[in-house]
Amino acid sequence: MESLTYAQQQLYDWLVDYIGQHQHAPSIRQMMLAMKLKSPAPVQSRLEHLRAKGYIDWAEGKARTIRIVRSGGNGVPVLGAIAAGGLVEPFTDTVEHLDISDLFRQPDYFALRVVGDSMIEDQIAEGDMVIMRPVPEPDRVKNGTIVAARVEGVGTTLKRYHRQGEQITLKPANPKYDPIKVKATSVQVQGVLVGVWRGCEATTKSTSRRRSH
Repeated sequence: MESLTYAQQQLYDWLVDYIGQHQHAPSIRQMMLAMKLKSPAPVQSRLEHLRAKGYIDWAEGKARTIRIVRSGGNGVPVLGAIAAGGLVEPFTDTVEHLDISDLFRQPDYFALRVVGDSMIEDQIAEGDMVIMRPVPEPDRVKNGTIVAARVEGVGTTLKRYHRQGEQITLKPANPKYDPIKVKATSVQVQGVLVGVWRGCEATTKSTSRRRSH
């Protein structure tokens, strides 16, 4: 991948953070303010260079359609959000990268950002990044393992996995939530937990959100 200038890297890093948090692209004016620029021309020039180098792309003629194509680092791909409360839509596209290469060097690992507090008693809080390992043989997952499980027709959730015969129970680690009980044919185990990453900034934001309610 072609390297970036300081100015291009600055804008790219800001875009990754913004799109990762808001799930949509910023406006040119927002980029100007973030980069402390008084004219849109430098922003547009940096965007064009980022696109030419393969870091971002957008739909021609449509505003705020910038998307991250690839990361400039060697981190674990963050594939979306994982519910630790109810259920959310299954993760799909990579939206950012979590650089923890010193901790996990396995090429097939991936990360998910936790939404909700159903795993709080397992020390997994909202805003944490859970590092997952793909499961080549889901039928061999041990009971009690924390997994990312997709429930057919509903969504994906982070829970402790328990199987008895043809029934699977996905148990939360918070008494406020009920276990999810479904047929084994309705569940796809997409990964097992190998680690949790928590940033101070993410923890602060999560605490602020809870206090504001």
